[in-house]
Amino acid sequence: MAPPITLHYPLGILSSTTLSHFHKRTNALLMAATITAAQAGTAISTPHTSSSSYVAGIKRSSRPRAAPQAHDWCSSMPPLAARRARACAARAAEGALLGGVTAPVAQQLRIAVGDREILLETGEIGRQAGGAVMVTDGETMLYTTACADEDSSSDGSFAPLQVNYTERFSAAGRTSGGFLKREGRPKDHEVLVARLIDRPIRPMIQSGWTHSTQVLTWVMSYDGTHSPEPLAITAAGAALALSDVPLRSAVAGARVALLPGRGFVVNPTVEEMEGSTLDMVIAGTSEAVLMIEGFCDFLTDEQMLEAVRCGHDAIRTMCVAIDEWAAKLGKPKRTSSLLLPPEGLDDTIRAMIGQQIEEGYRSTPSKQERGELFGALRQQVRDALVLPAAASPQQPQQPQQQQDDSNGAAEKRYAYPTVSMALKRVESAIMRRLVLEAGFRADGRGVADVRPIWSRAAVLPRTHGSVLFTRGETQALAVTTLGCNRSAQRIDSMSVEDEEQRFYLQYSFPPSSVGETGRTGAPGRREVGHGNLAERALLPVVPDEASFPYTIRVESTITESNGSSSMASVCGGCLSMLDAGVPLKRMVAGVAMGLILEADGRFVVLTDILGSEDALGDMDFKVAGDGQGITAFQMDIKVEGITLDILQTALEAAGNGRRHILAEMERCSPAPRATLSQYAPRIRQMTVPLDKVGMAIGPGGRTIRQIEEATGVDMQIDGDTGFVTLKGDTEEACAQAEALLKGLVSDPEVGTVYRGCKVTSVMPFGAFVEVLPKREGLLHVSEWGYSHVRNVADVVKEGDLVDVMVLEVQDSGKIKLSRKSVLQADGVPAPPPSAADSGGDSGGSSPRSGGRGAPKAVPEEGKVYRGCRITQIMPFGAFVEVLPRVEGLVHVSEWSAAFTRNIADDAAIGDTVDVLVLEAPQGGKMRLSRKAVAAAEAAAAAAGIPADSSGGAKGGVAAAVAGSDSDKENEDPVEVAV
Repeated sequence: MAPPITLHYPLGILSSTTLSHFHKRTNALLMAATITAAQAGTAISTPHTSSSSYVAGIKRSSRPRAAPQAHDWCSSMPPLAARRARACAARAAEGALLGGVTAPVAQQLRIAVGDREILLETGEIGRQAGGAVMVTDGETMLYTTACADEDSSSDGSFAPLQVNYTERFSAAGRTSGGFLKREGRPKDHEVLVARLIDRPIRPMIQSGWTHSTQVLTWVMSYDGTHSPEPLAITAAGAALALSDVPLRSAVAGARVALLPGRGFVVNPTVEEMEGSTLDMVIAGTSEAVLMIEGFCDFLTDEQMLEAVRCGHDAIRTMCVAIDEWAAKLGKPKRTSSLLLPPEGLDDTIRAMIGQQIEEGYRSTPSKQERGELFGALRQQVRDALVLPAAASPQQPQQPQQQQDDSNGAAEKRYAYPTVSMALKRVESAIMRRLVLEAGFRADGRGVADVRPIWSRAAVLPRTHGSVLFTRGETQALAVTTLGCNRSAQRIDSMSVEDEEQRFYLQYSFPPSSVGETGRTGAPGRREVGHGNLAERALLPVVPDEASFPYTIRVESTITESNGSSSMASVCGGCLSMLDAGVPLKRMVAGVAMGLILEADGRFVVLTDILGSEDALGDMDFKVAGDGQGITAFQMDIKVEGITLDILQTALEAAGNGRRHILAEMERCSPAPRATLSQYAPRIRQMTVPLDKVGMAIGPGGRTIRQIEEATGVDMQIDGDTGFVTLKGDTEEACAQAEALLKGLVSDPEVGTVYRGCKVTSVMPFGAFVEVLPKREGLLHVSEWGYSHVRNVADVVKEGDLVDVMVLEVQDSGKIKLSRKSVLQADGVPAPPPSAADSGGDSGGSSPRSGGRGAPKAVPEEGKVYRGCRITQIMPFGAFVEVLPRVEGLVHVSEWSAAFTRNIADDAAIGDTVDVLVLEAPQGGKMRLSRKAVAAAEAAAAAAGIPADSSGGAKGGVAAAVAGSDSDKENEDPVEVAV
C-alpha cells in the first residue's frame, strides 16, 4: 500500500475571520481532492489534526469509491461552493492544482498579431482571482486580474467597474527618481491607459450587473521595444472572459501606425512609432469597434477609415481566439444575479409622463429650464411608483416590487433605483424617436447644426494670453503662460526618465460648471483624459523650440458645460496661444459627434452634441483638426453594430462642423494680439562648447551669478549638452547677457579686431592685453604702431584700453596681438619718413603716440605753442596736443614753478595750455614745459618787452602766428621763440 500523501497549509497567526475563511477554502480543496481521488479509484481519509496544518491521507484502495457518491457530496453544498469545488476537481484531475502534489502548469494561447505573436497564459499565476492572465510580447510582460465581489454593491444603473493600470519601474530595470521609491498614486500616463482599458470593456458587461468588479494590470517586464498599452486592453478582455463576470464578448486592443513606405502597421515597435504620422489605439470585439483614440499629423478621413479597418482585422483574430480559449478554460458566468427591469414598468411611466417629456423636448431649449421641468416629472413618477420605505436614494435597498392595497386598489411599487433606471430608458426612447423621425433635437437645432459661437481675446490683462470661448451652453476660459525650460512638465516613468514636456494643456472641470457641488483639488481621471485629448489635438501646430524657444502651458477652466467641453478647450486653447504671441502653424478646432442607431439599421449622426445626447445616445465621437485634416480623435461606442459606413458619415459631418467653427473663431472680437505680451518673458538660447561649460558656470556657479546680477537675466546651462537659456524681462537685458557669455566662452579668432581691450600688465618687451574674459595675449612692442617704440611703458600703462587684432593663436594657447594691424585695417595712413624720424608716433590713436594720420608740421625745440589741448592726465604729468595728432608730455615738475602733486588738481582733460618744446628728439619722446612759458612771460613783462614784439632766441620775444588747422577747430597756434 502506498504511503499517505500529506498536504500542509500553515496557518500562522490568524484572526477569527481570516481563519474561518481559510477553513472554507481548505475544506473546498479537500472535497475537490476527494472527488478527484474517487474518480481515480483511491480511498479518502481525513484524520484529525491538532497541529497548524490540515493533513489528508490519500491511500490506494482496491475498491474504488463510486463517482456518483462524490457527485452527491457536491450536490449538498451551496451552489457557488459546489461550482468552485467541481472546477477545483477538474483541475486536480489534470494535475494542475493540489498544491503539494503537482506544480501548476500554465495554459497557453498564441495569437498572430501583425508580424509577430503574442502569448497569453493562465492557470499558473493568480489562481484565486476570478480571471488572471499573463500576456507577453517580445520581452514585455503584463499581469492582469479580474475579480468580482460575491455580494451586490450597485443598483444596476451602471456597471460597477474599476480599472487600475500600474507601470513598475522594476519592469525596465529602474527605480523611481523621486523621493518615494514605491509606486503609489497613478501617474497621468497610467490614468490614460486605465481609461483605454475601461472604455471598451464597460459597455460589454451585461446590463443589470450589480457586483463590484475590479480589473488590475501591472507591467512586470518592459523591453523598451514593444509598447504595453494595446497589450493591457487585450489582457483585461481575456481575464474578464475567463472570469465569472458576464461579459458579452471578448475584447481586444491594438495600436496602428502609418509608416512611410510601409503603410499601416499593427502593433508597431517603439522605434517604428518615432517615424509614424499616426498613433491610433483601437479596441473592440470580433463583430464591432468599441473605442478609438489617436493622434495624427493632419490625416484625411480616408486614411483614418483605412486605419480603423486595418486595426479591427487584427482585433477580430484576437477576439475569436480568446472566446474559444475562454469557452474551454473559463468559469461559468454569473448571469443569475443580473438585475433585470420588471416587465411593464417602462410602459407605465411612458403612459404617465411620456407626452409631457416630448413636449418639454420640443418647447424648452434651455438646459436649466428643461432640467427643472424633467425633475418635476421624475418626482411625480417616484411619488406614484417608489416604495414608501425606499423613497430616498440614499437608503440601502434591493430592486423589488410589492402590492400596495391602500384605497382598495392594487398598485405595483418598485425600488428607487429601479424606477430611476426606467425613467432614463423612457427619456432616451423619446429623445431618440424625435431625432430619428423628425430630425428634432432638444435645443431646436437640426442634426447637422453647430450651436452659436462667441469668443473674445485678452480677457485677463496680466496673463500672457487669454480667451473666453463660448459655444451654446458650453464655455471655456483658456489661459496661456510662457516660460523657459524650468517651466516644462517633467515626466519620470517606466519608459522615459526625466523627460521634459515643453507644451502641455491642463483641463479643469469644477462642479459649478454644471450647477452642482462636489470634490475639488487634484484632477480626476476624466479631467486628465480630456486635457490629454485637447493637448494632443493642438500639439501638431505648436512651433518647434528652435523657432519659438518657450515652454507653453495652456490652462482650460470649464465655466459652463453642456456637451463637449474638451473640444471647447481645443478652440479656446488655440486662440489663447495666438493671443500670447505663439506663432502657430495653423488654427485648429474640435467638435463632438453623436449617433442614434436602432436595431433595424436606421441611424442619425448628430453634430455638436449636448450632454443629454451624449448620455442617451450611442456614440461620443470627438474629432479635432483644421478644415482639411485631423490631429486628434476619440470615439466611445456603447453598442455593437457601428459600421465603417456610419463612421465615414460621422467623419464627413465632423469636417463640416470644424470648418464652420474655424470660420467663427476667425471672428473673435477682440482678436488675438499675435505678439508677445509686455508681461511675457524674453528668451534667448545659445550653445556653449562642452569644454567651456565649466568656465561659463564658474566655481560654485560664481560666473553665472555675476552675469545674472549684472543683467537681471535668469541663466540656465545644461552641463551635459552645453545648451543655455537666457530669460529676462527685456530684449536688451538678454542681449547683454548673451554678449557677456559669448565673450567668456569664445576663442579668439585670427584676423578679428577686438576693441576696448584692457591692458593687464606692461613689460619692457610688450604689453599683455585681455582680449576675452580670462584670455590674454601679447602685444609686442614692435606691433604697437608705425613708429619705433623703445619701451611700451612709455606709451601705455595697466588699465588702459586699446584696440588689437589677433595675429596668431598657437597650439599652446598663446595669442599674438597687434595694434599696428588695427591702424592699417582702419585705414590710418603711415606718417611720412620725416615725421617718423623726428620720433613722433603718428600711427595710432593713443594719446602718447600721436595721431591717426601724418602731421602737417614738426614741433621745433625752443618754441612756445599756445592754446594746446590737454588730451590725457596721468599721475606723473599731462599729455598735450602740440600740433594736430602730435602730442608731448608735460611732466608734473614742468607744470608750474610751485610744487604740484597732481596736475589733475589744477586742470582737466580738454583744457588748453601754453607749452614750450624742451626736447623733440628723433624717434623719441617730446618733452614740454608749461613752467618755462610762464617764466619767460614774467621776465619779458619785467623788462617792459611787449609780448608780441621782439627778441630772438637769446634775447627777446618774437611772436609768429602759425597757420590755421581744421583739426584744431580753426584755432591758430602761436609760436614764440625764446
